[in-house]
Amino acid sequence: MFGLAEQKLTTPNSIEVYWRTITPMCLVFSTFSAEGKIWSGVIGKWCSLGFWIASPTSIQLPLMRATSAFCRNGLPVLLLWALAGPSDAQDAVKINEEFKSGHASKVDVVVRLDGKLTLPIEKGKAPQLVSVSGKSHLVYEERVLPSDDGATLKTIRGYRQVEFLRTLDNAQQDAGIRPSVRRMVVMKSENRRAPFSPDGPLTWGEIDVVRTDVFNPVAIPGLLPTGPVRKGQTWKASAASVAELTDMEKIDSGEIVVEFSGVTEIDKSHVARLTISGTIRGVNEDGPNQQKLEGHAFFDLDAGFLTYLSLRGTHELLDGKGQTVGRIEGQFTMSRSLLTKLPPDLSDASLKGLDLKPTIENCLLLYDNSQLGVRFLYPRGWRIGVVQGRQVTLDHARGAGVFITVEPTTKTPTADDYLKEVSEFLQKQKKAQISSIDKPIRVRSEPSLDRFGFDAAFGTDNKVHMECAVLKQTDGGVTLAATIPAADTRTLKPEIERVIRSLSVTKKIEEK
Repeated sequence: MFGLAEQKLTTPNSIEVYWRTITPMCLVFSTFSAEGKIWSGVIGKWCSLGFWIASPTSIQLPLMRATSAFCRNGLPVLLLWALAGPSDAQDAVKINEEFKSGHASKVDVVVRLDGKLTLPIEKGKAPQLVSVSGKSHLVYEERVLPSDDGATLKTIRGYRQVEFLRTLDNAQQDAGIRPSVRRMVVMKSENRRAPFSPDGPLTWGEIDVVRTDVFNPVAIPGLLPTGPVRKGQTWKASAASVAELTDMEKIDSGEIVVEFSGVTEIDKSHVARLTISGTIRGVNEDGPNQQKLEGHAFFDLDAGFLTYLSLRGTHELLDGKGQTVGRIEGQFTMSRSLLTKLPPDLSDASLKGLDLKPTIENCLLLYDNSQLGVRFLYPRGWRIGVVQGRQVTLDHARGAGVFITVEPTTKTPTADDYLKEVSEFLQKQKKAQISSIDKPIRVRSEPSLDRFGFDAAFGTDNKVHMECAVLKQTDGGVTLAATIPAADTRTLKPEIERVIRSLSVTKKIEEK
């Protein structure tokens, strides 16, 4: 999603560990930097825990919910259901929620998961059985915004509580959203979801938390019938809703069926109970898998609003032969309530003057590595690659790459020295032909930031543009060298320049 793809890291300093994909032959186990996807969908929305982590993502079986939350929310409702008097079973009722502009609600989601995965940790060695578990708790208020084009669904959320914890074998991971960017615009178009914050750039981990959560304007209408129904009547959940709940990119077989179980009166409100069940087999970013869902929902007929959804599920990861190589069980529970008054940060007055449409600037991603001591912004078409020692790389799908090195101030070269160093290396070691040298110029005085560029040819068929920069601060310095295929220079050079302008050293870089 956003054109981002994962890149395997080789450094032990890149601590973020997660599952990426199951190919027809095997499950690939990867180690990623903090900007990589967190358990990107290994068990769909479950593994990311409502979170999916990441993920990217992130990371979407909505099948986990806390037992405590069920006792707090679900059990009292079930007891009221049993004690309340029945309604006329012959009356057809309309069960429909409209997500029009201005529709606002408070959402509380808890997810729990537990299971085991068989992983071929190293080539040639027997697979290892590892345990996975996790829990998450998200609370947010959400307001539906007008669509920009009539086809895209858009909401703005204010996150009030974000808790994520997951364990892979004995390794614990957590994720969250910084308080400064907990107000986010979430957009959904076909199978793509693009969150951004009007208050500042997001990290990839923060995007993955959001993009893997259930998007109610898609999931809920697809679970509800298209017309009036009577007790005992069933219907199929829409393909869009199934995809939202399971994160399936392709469904090979199966369906999710919803049944209207009846109506009762609870606290003077007429409430419809829905029973949900089914098995889906298909492919998502984890590869082939099978997901089984069972659960129920409560719908307030007077308010026209789904108030509760609980799903228990099993996610089986399959190999190329259809054999199970991992099994995760989880519980997803969501409680919702209508907002009669908008919170201050989602009000008309608060949103006035904000750019709520995606732009190049508000969709930039933040990379902030406190251990490395470097911070910068980068467009979503790029991904963090290798993080090793004092170096970090950025990669682009078109073949461009950026190499960033953090240095002590005393070892940071001048721009002229760096130009000489890079050009001589390419000429002597890579036999490159250097041309069209754009000599160093000052981009910023304090702290000093210089850039330069030139063209390089490696034979007759491999021509690139080099864009380089040197940053010097009191606490340390940074050198940047970017390689852009000649054909993409006009498009990608401005993106490199945006990275350069955002470079910052965030701690004292000591000499080794």
